[in-house]
Amino acid sequence: MSEDLKKAAALAALELVRPGMRLGLGTGSTAKLFVDGLGAKVAAGLEVLCVATSEATQAQALGLGIPMSTLDETPELDLTIDGADELDSALRLIKGGGAAHLREKIVAAASKRMIVIADTGKQVETLGRFPLPIEVVPFGLEATRRAVAAAIASAGAHGELVLRRRADGGVLLTDGGHYILDAHLGRIELPEVLGLALNQVPGVVEHGLFLDLATAAFLAGADGVRVLGDPAAERG
Repeated sequence: MSEDLKKAAALAALELVRPGMRLGLGTGSTAKLFVDGLGAKVAAGLEVLCVATSEATQAQALGLGIPMSTLDETPELDLTIDGADELDSALRLIKGGGAAHLREKIVAAASKRMIVIADTGKQVETLGRFPLPIEVVPFGLEATRRAVAAAIASAGAHGELVLRRRADGGVLLTDGGHYILDAHLGRIELPEVLGLALNQVPGVVEHGLFLDLATAAFLAGADGVRVLGDPAAERG
């Protein structure tokens, strides 16, 4: 996705922001552009209060002078703007390529609306092309890995589980101090069944299936920004 397309999706979502809103700020390259745009509006006088989904976004927002809060102080949000690694026509998502999906899901769940900003190439007919991130505690990793594999099989999916590592070869740690197992499944025919199965595994902190959370998406392509869903609709 070119920088111009990312910016087009981010700016389209920025039009939804109103004075006094409590906002969730996503993580990733496209969300970063949204935060940049929000920072410019705040500098021009817009009053908002925001909660970040990662330490990186928190640092970016503070650097731009955006007023920040926490979910302890501000437990209910009006709107969250975030990216996605993959989405289908039903607005089911895979997130976690940036290792922030635990906090991203907590923030999204606390929001009345979640708007996804992405390029049209992120939309797929069936989820699973992008590896599904599964955040796990370090303790008992091999036992958890086996249980995760069994859960995946029970949902009719199959694929390799790979422990995510940093560029230097060390095991990647999330902001919460956890590991990530990336499930290379290819296709996830039953996302709801898989999500429920993974939720039952001791040691799994959270997975990257975002189901019934996104309310709309702004998808940027060569022909402009296409809207999927209703940006004004709140989650029921």
